[in-house]
Amino acid sequence: MNPCQQLSTQLGQSLWLDNITRDLLNDGTLRRYINDYAVTGLTSNPTIFDEAIGHSNSYDSDIAAMARTDISEEALFMKLALDDLRRAADLFKPVHEQSHGVDGWVSMEVSPLLAYDTASTIQAAKSIVASAQRDNLYVKIPGTEAGVGAIEECIYLGIPINVTLLFSREQFLAAAEAYMRGIERRVKDGLSPLVSSVASVFISRWDKAISTRVPTELHNKLGIAIAQRTFQAYVELLASPRFQKLAALGAQPQRLLWASTGVKDPTASATLYIEALAALNTINTMPEKTLLAFAEHGELRGAMSKDATDGESMLIEFKKAGIDIDTLAKQLQTDGADAFVKSWQQLLKRINEKRVAAHEPVRS
Repeated sequence: MNPCQQLSTQLGQSLWLDNITRDLLNDGTLRRYINDYAVTGLTSNPTIFDEAIGHSNSYDSDIAAMARTDISEEALFMKLALDDLRRAADLFKPVHEQSHGVDGWVSMEVSPLLAYDTASTIQAAKSIVASAQRDNLYVKIPGTEAGVGAIEECIYLGIPINVTLLFSREQFLAAAEAYMRGIERRVKDGLSPLVSSVASVFISRWDKAISTRVPTELHNKLGIAIAQRTFQAYVELLASPRFQKLAALGAQPQRLLWASTGVKDPTASATLYIEALAALNTINTMPEKTLLAFAEHGELRGAMSKDATDGESMLIEFKKAGIDIDTLAKQLQTDGADAFVKSWQQLLKRINEKRVAAHEPVRS
């Protein structure tokens, strides 16, 4: 049994792949990851699709087929992405069924341009669900202030949601509140409380953001401390009378998902965040490189403690070093949203370039 399988079976954490490409689907690599490395879901974002479409010719024939149509670049991207995600969702369908909907999910993000537009985000989520036609597909919505309103409404409408771009305990709790409000509204209106959701808390970006501002002994420790604080809040939330009341009616927990778990520091172990963030009933979505590194030489170091004492002590050290955690959390969320917009614009530009190239006659 390799470390990935051990992490899943012994520590009760789901391993998802933070990547999707058509090549992974075509050559059987994703199926192999499912069989050999206990991968039970995957996530995507505009940056991932920009890399996939830009560095492969696997999408070129589909783009060429629509080169002369009046379809917009955004609509064309949605078609390409959902084609891939449907195939991935079908591969994960057995896991989804065996886990009674707890696991086996794929994720598709709404346009990052909508991060601060509640009404348009809700409409986009409806459109993605209608187009995808898969029961095990999450719509990713950023946990911005506008996003929180959209999350509540989408949960009420029965749309499974992956809340993305969360960076702190407080942002996680705001997403969790939105999820519970949506479920409570469903219960009040006589609807099923069974609507799935995950909350994605980003880790490595914390450490990258402060790497030049703190002494060496504090490098690569802030993200883990934030995770410990957030995990304690997650455990307390699930034990709260409010959630226990919903659970008794059939609601599932909004699972905590660790995102951005590939290390940014070349001097750090590639498996740093995987080993530190092993926690029962959570998910770790990891880049392909990180998955392979953990499968090869990862070590199980025990489950994360529900007591965040060590994390809080570490956060005090960062405060002494001049790091304002609350301010930085807000900045990281804003920067993350901006980065996805940049990737989105680059993605649409790349699709347009390939479309134009396919439309042009071949010169002899």
